[in-house]
Parts: sequence; structure tokens; C-alpha cells
Amino acid sequence: MFSWLARMASACWKPVRRYARMNKDDDEDCSLEDSLLWSRELEKHSYGEFSFAVVQANEVIEDNSQVEAGRDATFVGVYDGHGGADASRFICDHLFRNLMRLAQEHGTITEDTVRNAFSATEEGFLTLVRRSWGIKPTIAAMGSCCLVGVIWRGTLFIGNVGDSRAVIGSLGKANKIVAEQLTKDHNASIEEVRQELRSLHPDDSHIVVMKHGVWRIKGIIQVSRSIGDAYLKRSEFSLDPSFPRFHLAEPLRRPVLTAEPSLSTRVLQPHDKFLIFASDGLWEQLSNQQAVEIVYKNPRAGIAKRLVKTALTEAARKREMRYDDLKKLEKGIRRFFHDDITVVVIFLDNELQGKKAHVPELSIRGFTDTVGPSNFNVLQGIDENGRSVG
Repeated sequence: MFSWLARMASACWKPVRRYARMNKDDDEDCSLEDSLLWSRELEKHSYGEFSFAVVQANEVIEDNSQVEAGRDATFVGVYDGHGGADASRFICDHLFRNLMRLAQEHGTITEDTVRNAFSATEEGFLTLVRRSWGIKPTIAAMGSCCLVGVIWRGTLFIGNVGDSRAVIGSLGKANKIVAEQLTKDHNASIEEVRQELRSLHPDDSHIVVMKHGVWRIKGIIQVSRSIGDAYLKRSEFSLDPSFPRFHLAEPLRRPVLTAEPSLSTRVLQPHDKFLIFASDGLWEQLSNQQAVEIVYKNPRAGIAKRLVKTALTEAARKREMRYDDLKKLEKGIRRFFHDDITVVVIFLDNELQGKKAHVPELSIRGFTDTVGPSNFNVLQGIDENGRSVG
């Protein structure tokens, strides 16, 4: 029985070994678009179609993300980095591999599989920090939110640390679309999170501090859970006063952040129509209900880009600007107006379940380096260095 399950779990992911590439230049209307926004209009996955979009605000984009579409399973990851891009990039390179390895070892996917994939990725990054800290001490202050969704055999598994968010759009009464948030935001702006931190650190009166009108843990960071941020988890990685942004006023007595994910499982039903996975940059501008109504009322093709543009229009409005003015600003300057934003919309076409629908064997990853958004890739047949992998 176990060997049969192991073969099934392994087989469902085999197609992701082959890859395709897409550059920003492939956008048909790129001359009319925001130069820092790039997208994939519509692709197929195991249970339907999906749309993907990213906009850059920081000088070096700190978001990384991926969609891995296998024959019988779909994986979505949104990784919102902070302090630099090293942690989110590491997660993009390792978390899915860790999940595949664990699924193959145990012959199935469960909440424990997802939890252990998070744990293995956290330990892997902390090992990298230990090896690199001497020559690159700032890596100890790099971390990332991590939102993962896995659809396998009609069941959705979600794991989350930080404040990226997954929302499902379902048809309710009178065929009205209803938003349901599937994740918890681990952010000190939420009273429940502050109470949790205070209960875990009763002897630390400064565990959460209001700074410049924003609640922050130790006066430094807003998210209470993350991958990385080693200096807030292990005293060996404490940074000295030459790094004032990341310096703790007193020695770290116990970890103040954790990489323990919030987990949930949902058996998908016919009334569940689509999922939105997005970094907090989207949710700062749009409510859950606003987002699902936009998806429900508009064509599928380019819907992730539409969500991003709507969020940017709202960010511009708050500063008494137009989006046309905002998109003229350069990366880095844009961060004063909005965050990096990643959005993946996964449509759930129930009629495909149990049928042999044609699904391209592909892995889609959004990533950039200092060059910028032209490095957003859809991988199939070649890796990021142009080498054949299949």
C-alpha cells in the first residue's frame, strides 16, 4: 500500500522537470504598460487555468514566487522578502523541492508534509546564514513571508508564515461571489497577534512597541512569523550597533519570531470558483471582497494584472495622484507609494477533476535580480542559465 502511494505522489510531480521561458518583451502591449509590471495572462494547471502578475517597487525586488503545474497536482508559492531578497530567493529554490521529497518519502501530502517542508527550508536557510555571516553579516537580517498552496487529489493544503494572504472566491446565495480568507495574517498590527506575543514573552515589556504610528516587534519588524530573520531567532546572529536598523537594545533571550506555519486543509467543492494568492502589497489596497468581485466580474485572461493595476490605482489615489503618473516613477522611488506586489489567481474548473485534461508540463517562477523585471520567467525546456534540463 505504501509503495503504491509513494509512486502516485512521485508521478503527480514528474512533469515539473521540464521548463519554458518568457520575458517581459513577450507582452503584446508592453509599450503601453507600466515598465515595472509584468505578467502571464493565462495558463493551464492541473485543475483549470491561472493568471500571474508582479509589480516592482523596491530598487531590488524582494518578492519571489512560483507556480509548479504537474499532471495531477498544482503548487503555488508567494514569498515576500524583507531586508533583501536572499531569503525569498532561497525559499523559491528549495521549499518546493523539500515538499516533493517529503511527499515521495511518505507517499502522500498532508498538513504535516507542508509543515515539515517549511521546517526543512527554514533550517536550510539558517545553515546558509551561518556559512555566510562572517563575510555578509546583513544576511542575518534577511527574511521572508511564505505562502504556499498545494492542490492534490481535489484537496487544497495551505501553509503560511507572515502576512501574505490566500483568499477563495465561492458562489453563495443568489449566485453572489463571496470572499473567504484562508490564512491568518501574522502581523503586529493585529491585536490578536500582539496578545499572542505578550503571552509568549511575559517578561519582555518591549516585545511589541508602537514606532512611528506602527506596531512593531522589538520596534523593528511587523511580521511575527517568517523564514529567516536569524538575528531575531538565535543570539549567535545578533548584529552590532553598526547596523542600527537591525540592532537589538538588549541581548536576545529567546526567539521573538518563529517559522511555524499556520496550516489549513479544504476539500474543494463545486461552488469554490477560484483562489487568489498575493503578497500583502495587494491587501494593503484592496479588501478580500473587492478582490474576488474583480476576478468574478472580469475576463480570466490578464486578471492578475487587472488586480495589480487596481491596487496601484488605489495607491496613487491615496497620494492624490493618477496611476499614469505613478508608473512614471522609477523603482526605489516607487516604494514610497506601494510595496512589491505578487498576485496569482488559480481558477478551479471542477469539470476537469477526474478527467485527462491536457495540461502543459511547466513551472512558472517570478524572480528578478538587480537587472529588474525582464527576468520574470516561465520555464520549460531550459533552466535560467539557458541549459537544457529535459
